[in-house]
Amino acid sequence: MNQYLEVIKMSLSALRENMLRTMLTMLAIVVGVFAIIGSVTAVLVLDTYFNDTLNVMGGNVINISKYPGVTIGGNSEYRNRNNITFDHFERLKERAVLGRYISPEEWFSNAKISYGEEETDPNVAVKGSSQHYLRNYSYEIADGRNFTQDDVDKGRSVVLVGETVRAELFPNQNALGKQLLFDGRKYTIIGLLDKKSNTLGSDNNNFVLIPYTTALNAYGGNNRNIDIFVSAPDVRMVDATMDELIGLMRTIRKVEAGTENDFEISTNDSLKGVFESFTGYLYLFGFIVGGISLLGAGIGVMNIMLVSVTERTREIGIRKAIGATRKMIIQQFLAEAIMICQLGGLIGLLIGVIGGNILAVFMETQVVFPWSAAFGGIIGLTFIGLLFGVYPAVKASKLDPIESLRYE
Repeated sequence: MNQYLEVIKMSLSALRENMLRTMLTMLAIVVGVFAIIGSVTAVLVLDTYFNDTLNVMGGNVINISKYPGVTIGGNSEYRNRNNITFDHFERLKERAVLGRYISPEEWFSNAKISYGEEETDPNVAVKGSSQHYLRNYSYEIADGRNFTQDDVDKGRSVVLVGETVRAELFPNQNALGKQLLFDGRKYTIIGLLDKKSNTLGSDNNNFVLIPYTTALNAYGGNNRNIDIFVSAPDVRMVDATMDELIGLMRTIRKVEAGTENDFEISTNDSLKGVFESFTGYLYLFGFIVGGISLLGAGIGVMNIMLVSVTERTREIGIRKAIGATRKMIIQQFLAEAIMICQLGGLIGLLIGVIGGNILAVFMETQVVFPWSAAFGGIIGLTFIGLLFGVYPAVKASKLDPIESLRYE
């Protein structure tokens, strides 16, 4: 044990004596480890965020839309599709057998909501839907009631209020039964919604919800593009329900046989699949950049250790002359190579974790630590130190002590 401690002490001493060279050698390792750990940490943050907040729909809820829920690139190829309209929604609701709790969703306006002398900024979303919207979007009623079918059929001027709007207009009083004014019309508050987590920096509570029939009377636009949400009977029947909905939508939208769907149909699982393909690119980018950097760093370690062997030829000769064995010389130079790799790796790990978690702070989600990548990095950097340090170590151990003592 004392022998190994002595080797470590001598290795640290040698690194301190050549601090500038040591730091420059570690720099490439720091960059490589940072690229890998930073990308892994960022992906873990995104994955955590997705699991915590992007599951906006219930587990058995299916979304029908004109555009994909998640796109990598632009939406230009989908713009020529016909809108999904309220007429499509009505016809789908009449024909669906497996699909239940079918609700439309349309964003009719960004409005300034007023109550007496209190008012919000003009950025509150005015959405129109049916009584099934809350179920499909996993919202809960905090106080009051949901829409009824009668509210929808008769286009009543009633409104459900998100928590952000309630807190701004009614910080110290009960909002139920009060009348809100927006876009020139009055609406009676019948329900208050529980607070829901934000998504990608978007406030999921800064909206009001009115019956879609009421919204159509107020804003017009039967040909508006909407999303349709449908619940399967249970999670085991999601695939069967999707098949039914695809068939019905193709019939309703008169899609010719043999042609692709002119609409998108998705669930949380399918959205997650697209999301994971995107994060896969982040992983790949990080590992490619990091791998190239670490390869260059390993070659740099070997070159520096070869230079070190040349500069310390006389030292090696003296150590051999006083009894150091080839094994001890090899151990010392391998220890120096491994220490350089591990110290650079530790710095890169810390910077990578901090860098990746900046995304967590920005997205207001929990901080993560990539334990598996960290342990893998320790093992990998030890291997790099051994791989690229063994040749200089063996070369040092083979130096003739008499010739080494004569070296100037």
